[in-house]
Amino acid sequence: MDLSDKEWKKKLTREQYNVLRRRGTERPFSGELLENRANGEYACAGCGSVVFDSSTKYDSTTPGLIGWPSFSDAVSRDAVQLLGDSSLGMQRTEVLCSRCGGHLGHLFRDDSSSNGLHYCINSCALEFSEGDKSAGPESESSLEPSDGIGR
Repeated sequence: MDLSDKEWKKKLTREQYNVLRRRGTERPFSGELLENRANGEYACAGCGSVVFDSSTKYDSTTPGLIGWPSFSDAVSRDAVQLLGDSSLGMQRTEVLCSRCGGHLGHLFRDDSSSNGLHYCINSCALEFSEGDKSAGPESESSLEPSDGIGR
């Protein structure tokens, strides 16, 4: 998806543009999908590509990682791209939508996750479609986060 900056600004809300295109972070506990418990799929708000499934959504108990939707895995290996991120003086792993390159959040280690992985994702970067559309991720992820905590 190759849109100009002007086209992205027109397509997205101000907050979505700040997060998806400028790599911002929404305020903790402010996202409408944080408490969502319905079955369904989570797509990138920028392009509509499905990136997460409700079967991997969980409530993290790790300080510094709560306040944003948490997933233990992406819907498939190809759904997201992981990049090293050394901004804000820490080593993190940035999670991008593979289709449009939109910033979704970060990947961390998290003992409260079923597989030790924590996709800490901005709610405004996602759109939710309710329904039993998938049986979960294609396969167990072998993607590894960089060491670091926080957003």
